Amino acid sequence: MMDAPFFSDIARGPPGGRAYWRQAGDDLRVRIGHWPLKGAKGTVILLPGRTEFIEKYGHTAADLGARAYGTLTIDWRGQGLSDRMSDDAMSGHVDRFGDYQDDLAALMAAAQALDLPRPWHLLAHSMGGCIGLRGAMEGLPVASCAFTAPMWGIEMKALLRPVAWSLSWASRHVGLGHVYAPGTVRGNYLLSEPFETNALTRDADMHAHMIAQLRAHPELAIGGPSLRWLFEALRECRALARAPSPELPCLTIVGSDEDIVSIAQIEDRIARWPGARLKVLEGARHEVLMDTPQTRQDVTDMLAAFWNGA
Repeated sequence: MMDAPFFSDIARGPPGGRAYWRQAGDDLRVRIGHWPLKGAKGTVILLPGRTEFIEKYGHTAADLGARAYGTLTIDWRGQGLSDRMSDDAMSGHVDRFGDYQDDLAALMAAAQALDLPRPWHLLAHSMGGCIGLRGAMEGLPVASCAFTAPMWGIEMKALLRPVAWSLSWASRHVGLGHVYAPGTVRGNYLLSEPFETNALTRDADMHAHMIAQLRAHPELAIGGPSLRWLFEALRECRALARAPSPELPCLTIVGSDEDIVSIAQIEDRIARWPGARLKVLEGARHEVLMDTPQTRQDVTDMLAAFWNGA
């Protein structure tokens, strides 16, 4: 694998972090991030959400390293430094949601090539939770799977749902797939939404840190999703809801103030997953790994205990 740029200045990660280029199955280039750990008891395969990038999870890799786990993660196609899928570099666009499985395969091939310590455990956030669940259903070689605020359904007002389906379906057939989805803009959410009303974190210092990352390296940012992305995401969530759960240990963590993904769909999945556990954190928002220091400690302690027993 060829070395790729890695911005240690903004990552706040453990020492030794680096990044690689890897070709996905369709020859698109994705960036893989790795924080190695000598003597690790296993490796966390961390699947980030929409708009996110490797360096954003530096502090999570440090927290996991303190609990004896190394971390491998990825910039999904269309975000971070991976190849963008639209002439508009700010558009959160994908042609088919299934294309993310090519990226996931590239990530797992990198884990194999780097001979990372086993067992491997999945940790998937938001959109990564949708991609990771599909991967787990199709035999992803992990010993367990953990999810934070997984996108198994998208939260939206009941009146908007049929409109979203209609617009996103039409976009696929009339050449408007790259148009931004209703209610979203070209600008990055973090850079445009004040801390007081943001749906991601209740920790002001973490919010400021995430903004500083994007200002230091604006090439990492993307804006709202395209209509095509929205259609593909809605369709994939519906397909996953109809499929049986994988035979893997599962822990899912979500904040009680979640406003981006559907808690009802999360509860439905966990109810149909034998042995799976759901932990709801009172007052937490979408990004429980980017919340207050106490919440981050509690979450990583829960995750480590789960993996230790998996």
